[in-house]
Amino acid sequence: MKRPLDLLLDELRESVEMPAQASLYYFSSLKAEDVARVREVWPCLPIGLRRRLIARLVELAEADFEVDFGALFRLGMEDEDAEVRTAAIEGLWEDEDVRLVPLLAARLREDETVTVRTAAATSLGRFILMGELEKMRPGPHATAYEALLDACQAADEHIEVRRRALESLAYVGNETIAELISEAYAAPVEKVRISAVFAMGRSADTRWTRHVRQQISSPNPELRYEATWACGELQLHETVPELEKLADDVDPEVQEAALWALGQIGGDKAREILEHYCLAENEATRTAAEAALDELEFLHGDLSEFFTRLAKEPNS
Repeated sequence: MKRPLDLLLDELRESVEMPAQASLYYFSSLKAEDVARVREVWPCLPIGLRRRLIARLVELAEADFEVDFGALFRLGMEDEDAEVRTAAIEGLWEDEDVRLVPLLAARLREDETVTVRTAAATSLGRFILMGELEKMRPGPHATAYEALLDACQAADEHIEVRRRALESLAYVGNETIAELISEAYAAPVEKVRISAVFAMGRSADTRWTRHVRQQISSPNPELRYEATWACGELQLHETVPELEKLADDVDPEVQEAALWALGQIGGDKAREILEHYCLAENEATRTAAEAALDELEFLHGDLSEFFTRLAKEPNS
């Protein structure tokens, strides 16, 4: 009797239609011999089917943390189609296997497609963080850092790749990266300035306080959002009055960022504001405020109160 994975591969060979979603779970946690069988079949599938398959697997992986499509995503990184390669890299967003570093660095340096290089630049960011936290060896960390730095400083590189490379490098607390953030903040292109503010928050360096506070009143909602988020990452207590106003911003994403930031900053005033928004009529606002209040209690409050509150929640 054929195994379920073999039946699935037979189905894929014979039809251009997407298989039933339940059968896609047979791609999870593949053993070495299973990977070899999939590798034989995968390149023979029509491009459209490969694109739909990889996109659906990414969705399933995001929805269910217990599945592991990592082996198939690694195959996808080698695909001849750029859309498949991009989605495969995005699907690996939680994979902390340091053996991915040279593969991602190669995509960043050599891939001919901007979207693939952009995805690789973003993906390398978690390995930069792991290195900064001394959760990986210096060698892979250096490989990631050098590839990102080269991309960020390459004048002929696409702006999207350079932006994402800077965002990934922001975890590194050296003067080279601080100078790159400063240069990006002064750039004439607004998207580059948005990435600079994002990087300021990610850096956890309060030297950027003045710049971040300047942008929380920006007319551009993207800049307001990133600056608001950065206030939380930098735990800028002095911005609580401004965040209270932003919790009622015209842009709902800015509102949610302000509530999140208040939860990160903590303090009596932040708690009071979040408790007020926990009574909001808008469900999204109320949910964001409740999550932020839980975070505030976890980070800054009495943990016994946090767990008591958690136990009272209907879905706990």
